[in-house]
Amino acid sequence: MKKKIAILGSTGSIGKTTFNIIKNNRNDFEIVLLTTNKNITTILKQAKLLKVKNILVSDKLKYFVLKKKLRNNKIKVYNNLDRLDEIIKKKIDYTMCAVSGISGLKSTIDSIKFSKTIAIANKESIICGWHIIEKALIKNKTKFIPIDSEHFSIWSLIKSQDKNNIKQIYLTASGGPFLYKKKNQLLNIKPKFALKHPNWKMGKKISIDSATLMNKIFEVIEAKKIFNLDIDKFKIIIHPKSYVHAIVHFKNGLIKLLAHDTNMSIPIMNSLYANKLFNFNDKRFNLSNFNNLNFSKPSNKKFPVLKILNILPKKITYFETILITINDYLVEKYLNGQINYLKLNVYLLKLIRNPHFTRYYKNGPKNVSDIKIMVKRVTTYLNKIKF
Repeated sequence: MKKKIAILGSTGSIGKTTFNIIKNNRNDFEIVLLTTNKNITTILKQAKLLKVKNILVSDKLKYFVLKKKLRNNKIKVYNNLDRLDEIIKKKIDYTMCAVSGISGLKSTIDSIKFSKTIAIANKESIICGWHIIEKALIKNKTKFIPIDSEHFSIWSLIKSQDKNNIKQIYLTASGGPFLYKKKNQLLNIKPKFALKHPNWKMGKKISIDSATLMNKIFEVIEAKKIFNLDIDKFKIIIHPKSYVHAIVHFKNGLIKLLAHDTNMSIPIMNSLYANKLFNFNDKRFNLSNFNNLNFSKPSNKKFPVLKILNILPKKITYFETILITINDYLVEKYLNGQINYLKLNVYLLKLIRNPHFTRYYKNGPKNVSDIKIMVKRVTTYLNKIKF
């Protein structure tokens, strides 16, 4: 019997990768729902190609355009997940949550109700709202699989282990495109150079975060929440090849690592097939990949955002929501040429210590609405600052 699948954010990078895997394995999977924000051209092509009966478009204007275009078509078009009960009558096998940004949190929560297994590729949702997601997972008896290559690797390495046996977990970072550049060479670096990741093909926002190492800060916060371990259990190490994704050092002396090519199809395909056998056509595998793995400690001078790990609150607060919102805002400023590359770190570290924001570090969000309100407050304040 085919597994029934939903892809939230099917027109983004992770969504397209998931779609292509299913397209190439049609005997094993059937897509029952695709969603997008605005990209109605791509989602319509996807729906027609695999005969998907239900698509959802979040943007209202684009929704009405597509609704009109498909008025005599069997494909049903929806505008929000509130009507999911009309689309899905009983739990489907798997949902990929690949809607980017904090805006993806609500759709992630909503999708848990109708999924046996949920795979989350949206780090913002986990960082800001893991406590909300976790409650929904428990309530609906839904299994969870992290999709980021580092978290999927950790999950794979420790899922059958006693957490008390974990001594240290290492998350690898490539170091980005400027690993070997000196600080004085980075002042006038243009965005087009910061976007050139040496190993991965990624979107603009995550590429800049990778260059500053902010992406890895987010991944440590994410891992802390997902695996319910103290922050000091995690360390970031530089690994320019990006071949090893996580290393776990156990108290019994064993050290395990998980390595795979820089291809997100690998964790996604493994999550889709779960414990079933399948063949991944890894044409590029070469034992020489394990030569000179070259691990090193990241420099605090080169990557000042590492200081953030020292001020992370232990309890649930608005810190993470504020951190993500400020970083998103500054990255957008840099991409638009409004601040220089080095100011990204300077402004970020200064702003998260701003008393206007630190007063919110005592309490945390109780629901998705609380997080949305805080994002709006932070953005409104930032709009008043002259950078």
